[in-house]
Amino acid sequence: YQRRVRDVIEGNRIYVPCIYALNKIDSISMEELDLLDRIPHYVPISAHLEWNLDALLEKMWEYLDLYRIYTKPRGQIPDYEAPVVMRAENATIEAFCNRLHKAIIKEFKYALVWGSSVKHNPQRCGRDHVLNDEDVVQIVKRS
Repeated sequence: YQRRVRDVIEGNRIYVPCIYALNKIDSISMEELDLLDRIPHYVPISAHLEWNLDALLEKMWEYLDLYRIYTKPRGQIPDYEAPVVMRAENATIEAFCNRLHKAIIKEFKYALVWGSSVKHNPQRCGRDHVLNDEDVVQIVKRS
């Protein structure tokens, strides 16, 4: 613990969160699985039988603190196949526009947002609006 405090103060190390993926849970008993529940930061999986791989993927998104923001072209359904991946600490509409293309923010008028970051679906938002994971965004440009 003291080493971590010193490292943070000195700023010479960065600690990255880890996840233990415990494989072959198909070959253990429920009692053994209950014992594994005491391990922090773990996800039990069976790669062979493809058990719990979705939970591992969700845990990875959570630990990496990444957001999936989906685009919605006007008059079409959202594109859930290719999200724009952003760090949670910088998930604003402006950063989202810059991830798509640097020129978009110059023509930006407002954004329509669907998801947990807004009260109403859709809601008109400005460039400083902070997005949440799995929000859907439609950019409206000046004409």
